[in-house]
Amino acid sequence: MRIRTLTTTALLSLLPLFAAGAGNAPLDAFPDAQAGATRFVIHLPEMARSEEHYALEIVAGRVIRTDGVNRARMDTVIDPRPLEGWGFTYYVVTGTGQVASTLMAPPPGIEPVEAFVHGTPLRLPYNSRMPVVIYAPEGFELRYRIWAAADAFLPVGEG
Repeated sequence: MRIRTLTTTALLSLLPLFAAGAGNAPLDAFPDAQAGATRFVIHLPEMARSEEHYALEIVAGRVIRTDGVNRARMDTVIDPRPLEGWGFTYYVVTGTGQVASTLMAPPPGIEPVEAFVHGTPLRLPYNSRMPVVIYAPEGFELRYRIWAAADAFLPVGEG
């Protein structure tokens, strides 16, 4: 009797995972953003070939005015955090948002430009079965790109 109760309890706790196709069930496990923060969600499409051939890269930053010559970088990092009781991971943008840049003098007449300046990228294995949830301070923007590997490994010669 105890085994059946444990099995039933275990199956009931997994129902949100099985209902992934209905509504936002996996997303419902993640808390809403706290005051002063924004919750971003990436829903990745299923790929035609094995997802092990892909990776996801995420950056957090802002569009700011730059001189268009120097390289600018933000002090942000995207840290993984465990979602207690679920076995999922969510991500939090940390850092002050301070911008540092190289200090080359721009040539005369160069007009300032708007550019997306970001911090340290986060690269994750590609997984279309679960949303990627990121919390960032208000005013930040998140962008991502998908990396794809070649179909075959290339041989390496001895040297």
